[in-house]
Amino acid sequence: MRTRLVLLVSAVLVLTVSRTAFTQDWIEFSSREERITCLFPTEPKVTETTWFSEYGAVLPARVYSVSQGQSRYSLTVVDYNPVERLQVEKSKSCPAGAETCQGIGDWGLGYWKNDVRGAIVYATSKFLQSDIKVTHLMWNSQQMVQGQELQLTNNADQSRTWASIYMHENRLIILEATVPKGYPEPALFTQSLAWLDESGRGIRYSTIYVNAPDVPKPSARVVAPANPVGAR
Repeated sequence: MRTRLVLLVSAVLVLTVSRTAFTQDWIEFSSREERITCLFPTEPKVTETTWFSEYGAVLPARVYSVSQGQSRYSLTVVDYNPVERLQVEKSKSCPAGAETCQGIGDWGLGYWKNDVRGAIVYATSKFLQSDIKVTHLMWNSQQMVQGQELQLTNNADQSRTWASIYMHENRLIILEATVPKGYPEPALFTQSLAWLDESGRGIRYSTIYVNAPDVPKPSARVVAPANPVGAR
């Protein structure tokens, strides 16, 4: 019995030390421009790209990515702020009488309002188009900002993908982590997301934040001082 107890204590100590060492290796990435902060294994590479919205708007996006062995981590930020201008402009050339030509309050010209409202669902649907098995899909919030979380298994190689999708200040945020079969689940990355105000201070909203047209923005309180480390 004593031997078993010593082995159990030793195993717990090893696990605790390993986990502590693992998390200490990671860095806190923050971007004042994107109004976010999260953890990365190392400093991410930045790639400028574009995102095609559900209703065809071409939007600017950035991908922050890290590859570590067979594991991959990426943060995609899509700027939906131009979507109203782009969809209203597109509506001027649509067929006369079409819904997209009309200034209906619920939809908005060119469906720009629905494009914003449905951005999280649309991004979620993209993960479901590959050869994967969904093991968990849930509504979640980070610092009171609502979003979706997914857990997936790749049917080909049994690798695991965790993804978190949120919308804040008209920016679509997608965190995606993929690790090989048998590796620890990558929750540290996908659940590390937090929000910044215009001064780079961490904030938390008083009630659930819903990023949609005509929905009032709740008040926020500062939860951390400005952090210039890694700020963009």
